[in-house]
Amino acid sequence: MLVQEHLQRIGSVAKQSGIPIKTIRYYEELGLVQSSSRTEGGFRLFQLDVLTRLNFIKRAQSLNFSLSEIKFFLDVYDQGDLPCQHIRPQMEYKLSEINQQIEQLSLLKLELEELLLSWRVITEKPEKTICPIIEKCC
Repeated sequence: MLVQEHLQRIGSVAKQSGIPIKTIRYYEELGLVQSSSRTEGGFRLFQLDVLTRLNFIKRAQSLNFSLSEIKFFLDVYDQGDLPCQHIRPQMEYKLSEINQQIEQLSLLKLELEELLLSWRVITEKPEKTICPIIEKCC
């Protein structure tokens, strides 16, 4: 039973990591984390290194990596390799996506600013038009 002293119940892991129990169970279902065993009462028990994995998952999610991408990175790690060489191209791709989104948002911002600058109160209700200002084409 000495081994179980180094294991933590899921509630303790949740408290330390700031990740809800339900989410940890979901991560286990996806294969992102793995419980070592269960108590007689059925509580999941985890090795202390699960906190490192959960911190990695949280950080990777904050960088907009999907859970499937994170699983791939963790699988590489579990095979004994650092996943950094796989992470870099994904980061470059995400940065490219963000730059495209910024361009699209900048264009949208300009269009909205132009519409607001040309805003005028319309009192009559034109036929087959809901809002002439919005429907005004570029």
